[in-house]
Amino acid sequence: MVAIGPTLTTARLVLRPPTQDDFPAFAAMMANAEHVKFIGGAMPEAMAWRQLAAITGAWSLRGFSMFSVLERDTGLWVGRIGPWMPQGWPGTEVGWGLAPAAMGKGYGVEAATACMDWVVDHLGWTDIIHIIDPANTPSEQLAARLGSTNLGPTRMPEPMHEFQVNAWGQSAQQWRARRVG
Repeated sequence: MVAIGPTLTTARLVLRPPTQDDFPAFAAMMANAEHVKFIGGAMPEAMAWRQLAAITGAWSLRGFSMFSVLERDTGLWVGRIGPWMPQGWPGTEVGWGLAPAAMGKGYGVEAATACMDWVVDHLGWTDIIHIIDPANTPSEQLAARLGSTNLGPTRMPEPMHEFQVNAWGQSAQQWRARRVG
């Protein structure tokens, strides 16, 4: 298999472009209606396949996309986190979605930190946003832990244009200052 993007490692995680081996865990996460209500909602396996294919295809089209996140020790797929900016998106986003069993372990901060370092250092992004439903308190808390602030309401492109979401974010300069401090 040809690598379509980099592999990032943290103390406990491996972040790499998705592979077909990730699909069963990805589809299981995306089928959990309560768990994915803020990231597009539950979807049948065929739609989950299309979404994973879109995430994977973005690596070829844009040179970046969401990473699959795996535990270093077990190889277990625990979510997807990374840069995301499909056509019409309101900005350069680092977004996330962790499997239910991975919640509350600090994986979100660990993986998002690696991604934010990567988009600033390798992609040259000058701003980073996170698109978050105002009712998604855990994501707001993660964004705040990363040093992002609520920048206010924003709009996503169709067919998600009616979703009520806020952009949380910070500049690359703010991110770099946080890393040094």
